[in-house]
Amino acid sequence: MFKTLKNIWRVEDLRKRILFTLLVLIVYRIGSFVPVPGVDKTVLEQTNQQGSELFGLLNTFSGGALHQFSIFALGIVPYITSSIIVQLLSMDVIPKLAEWAKQGEHGKKKSAQLTRYLTIVLGLIQAFAMSIGFNRLYSAEMIPNATFVDYLLIAIVLTAGTAFLMWLGEQITEKGIGNGISILIFSGIIANIPTYIRSTAQSNFIQDGQTFMNILKTLIVLIVIVAIIVGVIYIQQAIRKIPVQYAKRVVGNKMYGGQNTHIPLKINAAGVIPVIFAVSLLQFPTIIASFWSTHEWAKWIQTNLRYDYPLGMVLYVLMIIGFTFFYTFVQMNPNQMADNMKKNGGYIPGIRPGKATEKYLTRVMSRLTMTGAIFLAVISLVPIGFGTLAGLPSSVKIGGTSLLIVIGVALDTMKTIESQLIKRHYKGFINK
Repeated sequence: MFKTLKNIWRVEDLRKRILFTLLVLIVYRIGSFVPVPGVDKTVLEQTNQQGSELFGLLNTFSGGALHQFSIFALGIVPYITSSIIVQLLSMDVIPKLAEWAKQGEHGKKKSAQLTRYLTIVLGLIQAFAMSIGFNRLYSAEMIPNATFVDYLLIAIVLTAGTAFLMWLGEQITEKGIGNGISILIFSGIIANIPTYIRSTAQSNFIQDGQTFMNILKTLIVLIVIVAIIVGVIYIQQAIRKIPVQYAKRVVGNKMYGGQNTHIPLKINAAGVIPVIFAVSLLQFPTIIASFWSTHEWAKWIQTNLRYDYPLGMVLYVLMIIGFTFFYTFVQMNPNQMADNMKKNGGYIPGIRPGKATEKYLTRVMSRLTMTGAIFLAVISLVPIGFGTLAGLPSSVKIGGTSLLIVIGVALDTMKTIESQLIKRHYKGFINK
């Protein structure tokens, strides 16, 4: 491992990418502590427990920026939401977007541009609603003598912060290591680890005068965390190899093909994206309802759409499974895979090229994806159920889902570094 780390710093391009990523993350963390102008800091320090639980997840994603109502308080949630909307509309809902999806890299650039514009619109709407709703969560006014202009100014600042984060994420993807948006979420979660530890130490989980029981409970929690880490790594690394045979063909005076290869199909090809999508959508109605918390329908939403409540738990599982299938088949289209194999003279032994190959790949991918989706749902629910039984604070229960995201992003980033090392004939973390 130490030799691999040494090899990373030997590669100039890889070293520059890592340093650039670290520099961007430093900028992100500094921005998380810059407050929005016109906000009373003394009121921010009086956050009640209700508000903390309600915005706990979004505060985790923003690295604590929401709790301090900084310029990055919105985080990249509007970008995630707009990405979901654009990808859903690309599934033959809007012909133009479906056409872009088939245009390869050029179409991706158009869809990305539309996602950016939609992010700004959604960010402005959410920031305006958040500035009003957040002000109502406090006994004293967070924004003294607030007017429409004050709310609009704060909404513009928060939207600008989201746009800047979106730009930082794209810069990491282009010039740094890994997926920029995922890296930002990863750093925000890591920054909250001390908060998880402190809230656990201050909760009823740690009881005075019961040293043995405290040690025992801590060991059990650590064992569960290690089991989750091992399970996630096992599923993320698991693949099924579909054998492919390419027929020999003569072009001019040269002969091509005649080789055996395989298509690696991952059990969980979608990674942690379904969990991020499901978490964002499940929290959205709860946050909206908090702005009208005195109404009965708002109280019903806030009560029933919680993770530890049956209805919220069922919706959470269904969304994870649905987004896993959706994202997997968007990333790996069986129809396109079958067409590409047929054009290049490839076929799966025992399966006819064309439609039969497409049906076979769809059937195999559906089984693998269902296994991965169920595993993701189980791993997401285990920390929540275990946290409820163990009496852990709500922030730590949310941290279970965060743990899943952290492991997934860490594995993807490690694979990116691995591929860079292998191209330069260095051994990586996995290949020994």
